[in-house]
Amino acid sequence: MKRKWTLLAFIFTIVTVLTGCEPLLVLDPKGPQAATTANVIWISIITMAVIVIVVIVMLTNMLLKYRASKQPDDYEPPHIKGNPIVEGIIVGVPILIVAFLSVVSVISTYQVEATPEGYEDQEPLVIYASSSNWKWHFSYPEQDIETVNYLFLPTNQAIEFRLYSHGTISSFWIPQLAGQKYAMADMVNTLHVVADVPGEYIGRNANFNGEGFAENKFNVTAMPQEEFDQWVDDIQATAEPITEEIFDELIEPGHLGQMTFTGTHLDFAPAPEGENGGHNHGSPADSDEDNSEQEQETGYNESDHHNH
Repeated sequence: MKRKWTLLAFIFTIVTVLTGCEPLLVLDPKGPQAATTANVIWISIITMAVIVIVVIVMLTNMLLKYRASKQPDDYEPPHIKGNPIVEGIIVGVPILIVAFLSVVSVISTYQVEATPEGYEDQEPLVIYASSSNWKWHFSYPEQDIETVNYLFLPTNQAIEFRLYSHGTISSFWIPQLAGQKYAMADMVNTLHVVADVPGEYIGRNANFNGEGFAENKFNVTAMPQEEFDQWVDDIQATAEPITEEIFDELIEPGHLGQMTFTGTHLDFAPAPEGENGGHNHGSPADSDEDNSEQEQETGYNESDHHNH
């Protein structure tokens, strides 16, 4: 009787705790890219659940059917060299499962990396999202606005985030809108997003980068295009301009609240792309030309170095 009440109390506690938990944000998508990710997660969960259930049922059947108590004392199991059907199932089913999940992963990866379906012909709104310890800076070059630790997005509009970092590697993630992607110091990564439901969402850094990591979050507000345009007009009429001195203070390690400026830091601290990129992704001819120019400026020749 005591065990019964203990078990009931345990079940009641689990049910109470689970009903008080918020839903997993990745399984509550508010955009097509996040919906693709959520679908892949559900497919994986269902596939693994089927595997676990089948294995448990087979194991239970084996334990009950072939347990020692059912056999006579002088029973000797027959010598079996092998069963092609059983061996084929043992080898073939895992191969099919891995192949299926691989195909799903590849297709979904291409989908989330591209502009969402139905928005291919729409000119995307470009937003530069750059991180510093431990805050996020959002530059709207078309609107000539910069915000710190918060984002305003128009709904049903293709968004192209261009990600990079002013310090350590961060990972840009808005669970209900898109998967995470790295922001690094010497290159720009792109992330395509569409918010098709107005609302308030949470974004965060998903890559541990020091003592301030836990609070490295930002707020995201998705709103109709008319409200977004009104917000832009209000900022242009009221916000102070960002300067190089102010920006140098902003990127110092530490936490900040939400801030808004007119202009962007891209004017005096451009993103690491194009001619400002940290990596040389050009052709070998371009590399040779760059090396030649560097030799003329410095008087240094690599072949002379090796000769010495």
